[in-house]
Amino acid sequence: MGGEQVREAVEHSLGVLREAVGRDWEGVRAGRLEWSCRETAEHIASCLLGYAGQLAGRATTSYLPFEFTMDEATGNADVLDVIRTTGELLASTVRTTPREVRAFHPAPFRAADREGFAAMGVTEVLLHTHDIVEGLGLPAYMPPADLCTSLLTRLFPHVRPGDDPWPTLLWATGRADLPGRARVTEWRWSNTLHIPAERIVLQGIHPAAAADLAEGGTGGFDWIEGGPVEGTRVGAGMVFKAYEAGVHRPEWGMFALVRKEDGLAIGALGYHGAPDEDGRTEVGYDLVEGARGRGYMTEALRTLADWGRERAAERGDVRSLFAVVDKDNAPSQGVVSRAGFEKVSDDWGDGEDGAQFAYELRLRD
Repeated sequence: MGGEQVREAVEHSLGVLREAVGRDWEGVRAGRLEWSCRETAEHIASCLLGYAGQLAGRATTSYLPFEFTMDEATGNADVLDVIRTTGELLASTVRTTPREVRAFHPAPFRAADREGFAAMGVTEVLLHTHDIVEGLGLPAYMPPADLCTSLLTRLFPHVRPGDDPWPTLLWATGRADLPGRARVTEWRWSNTLHIPAERIVLQGIHPAAAADLAEGGTGGFDWIEGGPVEGTRVGAGMVFKAYEAGVHRPEWGMFALVRKEDGLAIGALGYHGAPDEDGRTEVGYDLVEGARGRGYMTEALRTLADWGRERAAERGDVRSLFAVVDKDNAPSQGVVSRAGFEKVSDDWGDGEDGAQFAYELRLRD
């Protein structure tokens, strides 16, 4: 998801809306929105410009304090020209922004990367084109299916995919009904969670990246030699299966460990799922061989535990982290011990003599 997808979405939208530039956009509501079709078109341009500004300005704590306005005398065709211009601004900004840059956006983790801003821009274009088309009574709008699939896997990882991505996206944003699913009255998208540590960043792996990793790809990351390892691919497969089942929760998903010094991924760390009824969630991890023995995983586990404590204080849905380690894996036993986990079982696993040790880290009482 990048600049080319922004351009594709904008050009597809403009091709549809140009057919109706002679209509009254000001006096007609855009679908189910309170805005007129004209206001909705201006909103598209405003979002594209705003997202470009957030990335270009490296805003980290709030929206940049500027406002988008259109001259009162401009016509509908002029608005479309501005949409194209602001779309190009976002596409170019996404293309030139380094991967590691994060800028402020409130939902839900108060930041997004270049891929997130591109995806949000594409979403604004597709959904609000639909709203305008519906308001003007034009033939039903059908954007490219691959764009819709990309948006669902990146911004709506908590939504179970449907047979057709466009109706699913409309349903997920409260714009249409979907057979077999309850009507959506409140919704929000979910940008990928990044958790910074001292030497590394825990970068969330969304379902699209997870699918690629599980199938032998890189997940969009640049890896050190030897990576990603088999454990990462197995974990990524679990993430995508959870997404397909509609039970994936991005904050309880999987993270790539990316070194700050060179931007290379060195391993992965993640949860086996959301906390159970007792507030316990299991963690798993692995490192590429060339990154072992340097304390990276201990740092990552401690960082994840700190994030869990913040979550426990705010939401109360997690009480402890749980890990199982093979009895013959002394390095991994050292990792969990240094990260603050305490051994709670000497015989975890199948059979009379369990093949693993079990460890737990209490986050709150």
